[in-house]
Amino acid sequence: MASTTDTKNYKLNHTMIRVKDPQESVKFYNFLGLSLLKKLSFPDAKFDLYFLGYDAPGAVSHGKNLFDREGLIELTHNYGTENDPNYKINNGNVEPYRGFGHTCISVDNIQAACKRIEDAGYKFQKKLTDGKMKHIAFALDPDGYWVEVIGRKPLEETEGVKETDVGSYRMNHTMIRVKDAEKSLKFYEEVMGMSLFRTHEAKEAGFNLYFLGYPGEQGPAVEGANTADREGLLELTWNYGTEKDEAFSYHDGNKGPQGFGHICVSVDNLEKACERLEGLEVNWKKRLTDGRMKNVAFVLDPDGYWVEVVQNERFTGQANF
Repeated sequence: MASTTDTKNYKLNHTMIRVKDPQESVKFYNFLGLSLLKKLSFPDAKFDLYFLGYDAPGAVSHGKNLFDREGLIELTHNYGTENDPNYKINNGNVEPYRGFGHTCISVDNIQAACKRIEDAGYKFQKKLTDGKMKHIAFALDPDGYWVEVIGRKPLEETEGVKETDVGSYRMNHTMIRVKDAEKSLKFYEEVMGMSLFRTHEAKEAGFNLYFLGYPGEQGPAVEGANTADREGLLELTWNYGTEKDEAFSYHDGNKGPQGFGHICVSVDNLEKACERLEGLEVNWKKRLTDGRMKNVAFVLDPDGYWVEVVQNERFTGQANF
């Protein structure tokens, strides 16, 4: 194991969302090309975890240990929800519980990819033909979470292409809304060690988007470069003026009604990383020493979103669970 900690070794490992029926959810994400990499069962606590990620031969994280990857989705299933007619997930996009926005996959040929999803009977929040933005779509998973679909090539280059290869897809980013862009950027850059890869200003619409990530296998990105071919990015959405409203806050997904749970960063040396975070005076949700699970910690970002911190298994040579 590394004797110190270096944020260049960190990875945005996964995004956790709660699901009502794991069979339906796994089926959907399998259809999008993700593989079930690991299932962890905790029958005493009455929940299961399903870790899914892109693992085709050409995938960025192909063949790696679970926590040595980027862009995974962790599905959390609490036993019995699938049989409860009153159980409903908060997808993060409905007032007054907005906060988490979506996950996003980048694909080879966006028209063909969207047609394939539609032909399989899955619904869309926004089709390519809806609205002004003709180059992005939002599919809906079985719980109503939004999954953005973007193309890695310009739209005109894929016009009329009928084939799509799910083995080439990437889990590109996770979007969360933030109240104060300055505070959130400071946290994710200075505290969590991410780099700002791209900024998109939509002044007329009154919002900015910030794409952050770690160098990972693909190396550092140049500010302003196309990030569609990467995996494991974090997108912060800032709507102008929210930072001036003292009463304004986003829903973290962990208070009722629940949905999104957390993002997770894997690190080279878990104890040293937590010591570093302690020195930066972070707000803790759970320290390593708290509770039964001594191999995970949770810090809180400026909006109260949970950020899990776990050991990257590549540095220890043994599985975390």
